[in-house]
Amino acid sequence: MKTNQALLQSYTLGDLTLKNRVIMAPMTRSRADNEETAPTDMHVEYYTQRAGAGLIITEGSQVSKEAVGYIHTAGIHSKAQVEGWKKVVKSVHDEGGKIFIQLWHVGRMSHPDFHNGNKPLAPSAVNPNAQSYTPEGFKDTKEPKAMSAEDITNTQEDFVKAAKNAKEAGFDGVEIHSSNGYLFHQFFNTKSNLRDDNYGGSKENRTRFFFEVLDKVKEIWPSNRIGVRLNPSLNGIFGIEATEETIPTFDYIIDQLKNYDLAYLHLSEPFNDVSDIDYLESNIAKRYRPKYNGTLMINAGFDQESGNKIIDEGDADLVAYGKLYISNPDLEERFALNAPLADWDEDTFYSQGKKGYTDYSKLTPETAKTS
Repeated sequence: MKTNQALLQSYTLGDLTLKNRVIMAPMTRSRADNEETAPTDMHVEYYTQRAGAGLIITEGSQVSKEAVGYIHTAGIHSKAQVEGWKKVVKSVHDEGGKIFIQLWHVGRMSHPDFHNGNKPLAPSAVNPNAQSYTPEGFKDTKEPKAMSAEDITNTQEDFVKAAKNAKEAGFDGVEIHSSNGYLFHQFFNTKSNLRDDNYGGSKENRTRFFFEVLDKVKEIWPSNRIGVRLNPSLNGIFGIEATEETIPTFDYIIDQLKNYDLAYLHLSEPFNDVSDIDYLESNIAKRYRPKYNGTLMINAGFDQESGNKIIDEGDADLVAYGKLYISNPDLEERFALNAPLADWDEDTFYSQGKKGYTDYSKLTPETAKTS
C-alpha cells in the first residue's frame, strides 16, 4: 500500500479536515425519477459508497423549478428534496465522509417543455443552438427569455433559499456552479450576454450577477464553506463560443475571488483541444495557480499519476475525479493499492435504475491481495 502519495495526504479545507485530496466531482446522473425530483434511497447508497473521497461534491442541484434543464435531476428547492438530501448527508457523515452540494441554474441550456411552454431564462435572447435532455428525449434548444431586473432579483433569492435549504439538509458546504455554459457562464460570455444595462458590456458588469449571488450566499454560509466552479477555456461546448474577452474576464473573476477566503476554487482544464486558439489557455492550473492564493481544485482528465504530479508540482491542492468515481466507488483505496481501475459504462450515465449507478464493485480482500 502506497499511502505516501500526494493524493492520499490529508488537507485542511477552511475549518474542515479532508482525509485525502481525491475529490468526487459533481456529475449529473438523472436518477431522481420521482414527481418531486427528490433524492431517493438509491442516491443514499450511491454517495455512501463513495464516502471515502476526501470530499464529495454532489450532482448539480437546481435552485428552483426555473433552473431545470435536464430530466430527473435532484433539486434543493422543495421540502421533499431537502428531506431526501438529509438522508444522503447523514449516511455519508456516518461513514466519515464530507459532502458539499452544487447549486445549479442551467439558464438557456433548457427547453420550454420544462417550463409549461415558457421560455427558459438567460441574460439575453440568444439561442445556444444546443440540445436539452427532456422527458421526450433530446430536443433542440429554443430562443430564451432575456432576464428582467425582477428575474435577476428573483433568481438571486432562489440561490439564497437553496443555500438555506442546503444548511438545513446538513451539508458541509455549497459549491456555486458558475461553469460549463450554464447561467452564470452565460452572463460572463460576450456572445451570450448582449445586455446594455448594469449586467452587460464590461467584464465588471458581466460578472456582477455572479458576485451579487456569491455575496448573498455568504450571508448564509461562511465563505470558507463555499466553493466556486469555473471553466475558463470552454469553447464550442454547452453553447459557449469563446472570444478574446474570455480569458481576461476569468482573470478578473479569479482576481476578485482572492478577497473571499473561499473553501476552494474549482477549475476545469479544457474539455477539448484549444491549443490552436491563441486567445485561450491550454493549461488552466499553470495559469491560475500563481494568480490565486487560496485552495485550488482542478479537474478534467486526470488519472492517478497526473493527479499526484500536479499536487507535487504545486499547481493544485486537490484533484476532482468524475468518471473514475462512477465506476470505482473506492477510487482512493485503489490508488493506495495501485489496484486496477474498472471501466465505466457510458450508456448508463443518465439512465434510471441501479445499473451503472450503485452496482459497481468495490475491492474485495481477494482482489486487493492480487493488486
